[in-house]
Amino acid sequence: MRISIFGGSHPQPGDIAYENALQLGKMLAERGHTILTGGYIGTMEAVSRGAVESGGHVIGVTCDEIESWRSVGPNAWVTEEKRERTLIDRLSTLIQECDLAIALPGGVGTLAEIAITWNQIILNVIKTPIVILIGPEWRKVMESLLNTLGIYIPDKIREYIIYSNTITNTIRLVDEFSSEMRKKVNNEGGHEHL
Repeated sequence: MRISIFGGSHPQPGDIAYENALQLGKMLAERGHTILTGGYIGTMEAVSRGAVESGGHVIGVTCDEIESWRSVGPNAWVTEEKRERTLIDRLSTLIQECDLAIALPGGVGTLAEIAITWNQIILNVIKTPIVILIGPEWRKVMESLLNTLGIYIPDKIREYIIYSNTITNTIRLVDEFSSEMRKKVNNEGGHEHL
């Protein structure tokens, strides 16, 4: 599968968040998945590094607006760069070109990626059926949202968000999802990424 990984740009090598992202990239690549990231530093770098060091392929989706704002280029582990002009185009590529989306802890940008992916799933305009949120932080954020504005969020669309507290559990969820998708492909025929 093609799996988009969202997460913060602040983690550095040696940080727990960086090491978790490194492990996630490694384990996904070992299973043959292609990784899509925002292509830059922090979580994006760690996931890319883990994947490439395990023989995987990483697509880094970069954009002019970010590089105008912050002097940064694609990380050393991006094996294929997809260049977009705007942040919105970059988000659209990350969301529309994946079979599954996973979010590690992050800030405003990660929250935007989760929200837009979730909304695209609700509208049934992308094939990605769920977003896996890793870490207790995202559960707290979502619980706050649901407790405060839950009247606007029916139970049916809450099912598109899956929570996982560990990388190991996330990999188990990905394996289950991958197995289900393979069965669906075999029953219905053809899929460009699987």
